[in-house]
Amino acid sequence: MKIATFNINGIKARAEALPAWLDEAEPDVVLLQEIKSIDQNFPRELFEDRGYNVETHGQKSFNGVAILSKLPLEDVTRGLPGGDDDEQARWIEATVVGKTAIRVCGLYLPNGNPAPGPKYDYKLTWMERLRSRAKELLSQEEPAIMAGDYNVIPQDIDAARPDVWRTDALALPQSRAAFRQILNLGFTDALRARTQAPDIYSFWDYQAGAWQKNDGIRIDHFLLTPQCADLLLDCQIDKHIRGHDKPSDHVPVWVELDA
Repeated sequence: MKIATFNINGIKARAEALPAWLDEAEPDVVLLQEIKSIDQNFPRELFEDRGYNVETHGQKSFNGVAILSKLPLEDVTRGLPGGDDDEQARWIEATVVGKTAIRVCGLYLPNGNPAPGPKYDYKLTWMERLRSRAKELLSQEEPAIMAGDYNVIPQDIDAARPDVWRTDALALPQSRAAFRQILNLGFTDALRARTQAPDIYSFWDYQAGAWQKNDGIRIDHFLLTPQCADLLLDCQIDKHIRGHDKPSDHVPVWVELDA
């Protein structure tokens, strides 16, 4: 089973690039972030025509997450638990039924800038809610993933120029600590389970020639429960599509599971 995560930075802007990548990469499941569309306006037919089941949790102009799956989806839920008054569409989860049932959780973690400030407070509060959900997933002792745009640079190795990010919400010590607290519950960072190599990024800013200079950061992550990590065959980043026409500033990250 090939599962990908991809922050598309607007479904309208990626109406050609996203289907082209799907046809090339042929993932079984895709977790999308920043669809920037209400559910009713999401172009489902683009993906249903390719054999995907489509589930969305949208929001006008901002945020928004979705699941595309060629396999059946069961028990779809929307919204990260613990935030009844949270109106931002940042979390969707479902069980993908293949050879093995996998609980997939797609997330778009808050950016948090400027920090300090209310946006950063919201980020840390959201991460605490995420940790609670992570504990619940672990307690079920079943294969599960939490994947998406975490807006966290875990370590200096995950940035081409780490010093530039020292005061940014993506790399502040509190952000990294909150990420580690989740990871240390017993999750596996799929990419780092495969390689400790530097210069592996999933995001390049549109400004200042970042793509051309490979001035990137790694902020899109797969965290796997132990039962899911046992199924891990590979994890890769489709870096090349950042150089295609009308790209997102993120690129897809994918895992292959023996499931």
